[in-house]
Amino acid sequence: MPGTLRTLGTWLSAAALGAALLSGGPARADYPEKAVRIIVPYTPGGFNDTMARLFAKHLQDSMGQPFIVENKPGAGTVIGTEAGARAAPDGYTLVIVGFPLVANQYLYGKLPYDARKDFAPIIVGAQTPNFLVVKASSPIQSLPEFVSRAKAQPGKLNYATAGTGTSNHLTMAYFQEEAGIQLVQVPYKGSAPMVTDLLGGQVDTMFDNTPNVLPHIKAGKMRALAVTGAKRSPLAPDIPTVAEQGYPGFAVSVWYGLAAPAGTPPAIVASLNAALNKALQTPEVQRVFAQQGVEPVGGSVEDFRRFFDAQMDKWAAVIRKADIKAD
Repeated sequence: MPGTLRTLGTWLSAAALGAALLSGGPARADYPEKAVRIIVPYTPGGFNDTMARLFAKHLQDSMGQPFIVENKPGAGTVIGTEAGARAAPDGYTLVIVGFPLVANQYLYGKLPYDARKDFAPIIVGAQTPNFLVVKASSPIQSLPEFVSRAKAQPGKLNYATAGTGTSNHLTMAYFQEEAGIQLVQVPYKGSAPMVTDLLGGQVDTMFDNTPNVLPHIKAGKMRALAVTGAKRSPLAPDIPTVAEQGYPGFAVSVWYGLAAPAGTPPAIVASLNAALNKALQTPEVQRVFAQQGVEPVGGSVEDFRRFFDAQMDKWAAVIRKADIKAD
């Protein structure tokens, strides 16, 4: 899975199940013997929390022990992520991870954990692309026109972000480098005020996640110029990708995964991976994911490891080239 995420149907869990039987560490029958904690480095209510609770329910049903979600927000996910990294590597503490785990490694001068070394990947649960949007009444009709205007007026167009180092900020930093344009960042404290000001005409454009903008696109209040996935979104198949419009290889997905502390026995990791691949196929999980505007992913532990390494390399280059530092 180098660089991009594949669809759930590509995988399935036979290989992971076999790995659970062949790899070292406790046998599947011995795990779990008590409650398992899933740390969510966010407040309740967002998709990270939703996915954690769905995973907890299905793991509890399939493995016969409680899986308890614990929200530990703060410091741009650093507090909860550190708690996951520092937990005993025995399979009884897991942590929700995603885009910030990669980005924070390069945004902060010093972190209390190492994203590459301190985690054992389990599974990528879901992904969602960003959409590049403008207000419906904007004179900008297409991505090529957007780029032409930005080149003709360097530093004149502005774009909203949910803050320095967020996925929408880094996506625009990446696109500016690829397109050779210069825009002005207008940071906000979250997506809701970004959307409000874009609709009100206070900002010109923004990249944002599917759930935040798709309802406005479908309602005719926003115009989508492009989607950042490696392929078109099944939720908006008429909107072309950035790559299709002259930027081959450009792909950004906000992804959501589950990891354990480094050193967790491979058999436990493989057992969790197999159970979650099955959960991702259930109608309940697919229905909730679709309602949230995200796509299920799945795959093997090694798929996740390769994808994570590719993400680290990609965003290290973007952040260093743009000289972005955390606020």
